[in-house]
Amino acid sequence: MAKARSPRAVKPKAEKKVLQMPDTGNGYAVGNHAPVELEHQIRLRAYELFEQRGYVHGYADEDWFNAEREILARHAEQKQTA
Repeated sequence: MAKARSPRAVKPKAEKKVLQMPDTGNGYAVGNHAPVELEHQIRLRAYELFEQRGYVHGYADEDWFNAEREILARHAEQKQTA
């Protein structure tokens, strides 16, 4: 008679770590710009920084924070001149 197999242990799926835009409580991050629009602009700028570095990995957080600082500063300047 064949031996019964023990059930396989299922590996838990790795959690995706995603940086979230800060919530100001009113549904918008800065001025009248939707958080999704700002996040998209930050994501594009972070990728540009990655390109400028020659596609060297290991600086994703630094690129994201630098891009976030640049984009939010740009929007703050636009709001002041408007």
